[in-house]
Amino acid sequence: MNTREAGRSPLLRDRLWHWVLPAGAGSAARVLLISRSLRGLCDGYVAVLLPAYLLSLGLGKLDVGLVSTATLIGSAVATIAAGALAHRFAARRMFMVAAALMIATGIAFGALSSLWPLLIVAFVGTLNPSSGDVSVFLPLEQSRLAESAAGNARTALFARYSLVGSVSAAVGSLAAGIPEWLTDHTRIAPLPAMRMMFLMYAVTGIVIWFLYRRLPRATLDAEHRSAPLGQSRRIVTRLALLFSVDAFAGGLVVNSLLSLWLMQRFGLSLSAAGQFFFWTGLLSAASQLAAPPLSGKIGLLNTMVFTHIPASLCLIAAAFTASLPATLTLLLIRSALSQMDVPTRTAYVMTVVTPAERPAAASFTSVPRSLAASLAPTLAGGLIGMGWLGVPLVACGALKIAYDLSLLFAFRHVKPEP
Repeated sequence: MNTREAGRSPLLRDRLWHWVLPAGAGSAARVLLISRSLRGLCDGYVAVLLPAYLLSLGLGKLDVGLVSTATLIGSAVATIAAGALAHRFAARRMFMVAAALMIATGIAFGALSSLWPLLIVAFVGTLNPSSGDVSVFLPLEQSRLAESAAGNARTALFARYSLVGSVSAAVGSLAAGIPEWLTDHTRIAPLPAMRMMFLMYAVTGIVIWFLYRRLPRATLDAEHRSAPLGQSRRIVTRLALLFSVDAFAGGLVVNSLLSLWLMQRFGLSLSAAGQFFFWTGLLSAASQLAAPPLSGKIGLLNTMVFTHIPASLCLIAAAFTASLPATLTLLLIRSALSQMDVPTRTAYVMTVVTPAERPAAASFTSVPRSLAASLAPTLAGGLIGMGWLGVPLVACGALKIAYDLSLLFAFRHVKPEP
């Protein structure tokens, strides 16, 4: 490589990171974005693979819902613990503990076969059966990102955080077809091939553990200035209650259950489901880029509400369509709209509380979401098992519309900081 080419590569890399990271964001944000992308890859294939894996173990459709419920309840407990302890321990230590838990989760889930041990691992581990991030990593990373930028740059940074999560989850969805490919082209049986994917989950956790070791000390020092909720408790409580309604609705159609629904109703194969979730993930990722400029024009709250309602209508319509192409089209349109509220919601929470309260606010708005969402998959799995395939989709859409209208009415006069 000549001198000109050697100088061009770092320049291209710097330009790429300048696009990924808003102006003013530091090296800590870079580490967190990389770790988020790696976790997204794993979450993408786990969400699609999980129902097929559990059914291959001889478990039932209701058991799929039970495992999803256990993961979400466990995430809620871990999230509230992280928020409560964030002001007492160094951030890097908590990050590394979370990564170690991810390693243990992958190893245990790939080795166990019985329902009760799997439920225990799902509860204490880091598996994510949904398209979003619902884990112990969430409050830790959100509070660190909030310190890395301010104002519109903070919204842009959260948008990029959601973007890399969505893109990596979309790519990870394609990886759900790897077990089928291995079975077709090698002598590996389907079940061992799926177990290998959970071992890859553990290997990714090891990589993330080493990444977290690189978090700058300057970011860690800010940890000791954080505090539990104080003056913002009332507004955070109101937001948390409303977010829990949205999360319960979303729990009815987490990716693992939506994958199960498509397989049961239309006979979609595992690889085809992975390809579908790849495209939904890409559309969700693209919508993240539209969220910051749109929120700059119509506001964070309006962006959250007025993009969410059409997405919910598409989901309701998908429950009544009889053809696979029409159903997939409606679900793709939903994916292009439904995630635009993710970075704006996070930015809204971070801007209506004091900087010292951000770790606690991130935790206490996430915990009710996880708890509420944890109740829904078992209900949805039971409904699908009983043959009421479209009920979870209709209930999800209706509840989300009710949430959006309630959020707009309750907070239309509450203005975040400029």
